[in-house]
Amino acid sequence: MADKLEGTAREEALASIAGWEPVDGRDAITKTFQFDDFNAAFSFMSRAALKAEAMNHHPEWFNVWNRVEVTLSTHDAGGLTALDIELAAFMDAAA
Repeated sequence: MADKLEGTAREEALASIAGWEPVDGRDAITKTFQFDDFNAAFSFMSRAALKAEAMNHHPEWFNVWNRVEVTLSTHDAGGLTALDIELAAFMDAAA
């Protein structure tokens, strides 16, 4: 199990990923990705899904046409971990 990020490590990790926001009432982060069309959004989700499966760390997400809303948190750790930061950085690069 991954350790929950706290203190300076948490601050530095969050500073390394632009545009991700805290989720109210949860120890989680969220970001909405906007694409040109459904194919681009679905392609992004496919790339992210392959990475998530390889990490055994799966996002919460919601897709409507060209928009993908993502929430990341490590449920078995009870909050944000390095796994979430790694997947967020991958998603940013994939987008």
